[in-house]
Amino acid sequence: MGLNLDYPPDATPLDPDEAAGLIPAHISNHRQLNEWEAANILKAEAWLRTRRRTDILTLDFVCLLHKRMFDETWKWAGMFRTTEKNIGIDPAHIAPRTRDLCEDVKMQLADQTLPLDEIAARFHHRLVSIHPFANGNGRHARLMADLLLIRNGAPRFIWGEDNLVTDNEVRRRYIAALKAADARDYAPLLKFVRSEHQTA
Repeated sequence: MGLNLDYPPDATPLDPDEAAGLIPAHISNHRQLNEWEAANILKAEAWLRTRRRTDILTLDFVCLLHKRMFDETWKWAGMFRTTEKNIGIDPAHIAPRTRDLCEDVKMQLADQTLPLDEIAARFHHRLVSIHPFANGNGRHARLMADLLLIRNGAPRFIWGEDNLVTDNEVRRRYIAALKAADARDYAPLLKFVRSEHQTA
């Protein structure tokens, strides 16, 4: 059974070798994949609740969390990508740039140079910009940011209170906020991460 993925705008397509790393054989379309990945991520969140307090701002934890989020979905879960994408840095620089990001955030937390929400939102944005993995970067970076908040005594972000995986108005606001942050305007992202779902 072939895998037919209909990517939402601004998503990162998989190359054929990455797509071939899909573990469940019954999945043939994006809806099934999203449902399977969502169940995998719920198991990762349950696993997090059983773990003792550990340093999340390390290269090892960044990879371990991705592995736990997608270990029943992709054979390469937890491994840095080796291919160029429509977003993200050169694969050769992923490990050092991710390590630098973790160290920068540790320093920001220690120095309290920014409010905690802003540290977490900027952390999320930089991690998405690095785009360490072939798939799942947004979901991984959001959970990393939420963990950072929780570990520092704050409530997790609500991320517009909607599904950010499929194409919808909330996802479009999220992508627009990330693009504004690319231009160093963090105000839309800071507003979005605590924003409630807006209905017409």
